[in-house]
Amino acid sequence: MQMQRHVVDYGLQRRALLSDFRAGRLGRKDVCDADPYLLRAAKFHGEPTEDQCPVCLSPALTLVSWVFGDELKHAAGSAKTPAELSRMAGLFGEFTVHQVEVCAECRWNHLVLSYVLGTGTPHGSAKRTAGQ
Repeated sequence: MQMQRHVVDYGLQRRALLSDFRAGRLGRKDVCDADPYLLRAAKFHGEPTEDQCPVCLSPALTLVSWVFGDELKHAAGSAKTPAELSRMAGLFGEFTVHQVEVCAECRWNHLVLSYVLGTGTPHGSAKRTAGQ
């Protein structure tokens, strides 16, 4: 896979949320709210992990990668497999990946990481002026 740029790790935010949940300041419904579209994406595009769910301890924690970017057109906002991300990294100048962990058992989900992939050279970014 291409080199990840502009990496943002949401681990501290995740730990704070889980701390609030374990202390009783948040209920299970507050932290286990994955919508059906996210659960389907985890099933068909997700990457299984060896990690346990931090809420229900199920071994079925999955990472789903969502892609966003102007160059992606209709593909923006969709889930992609690691193989698809690797292929896209060589085709597009720049796009953002949001990695979300999902538990299909209890519906836990949390943004884990975001980063930028791509060649670094925008494709199709030449803009025409009125005189062209």
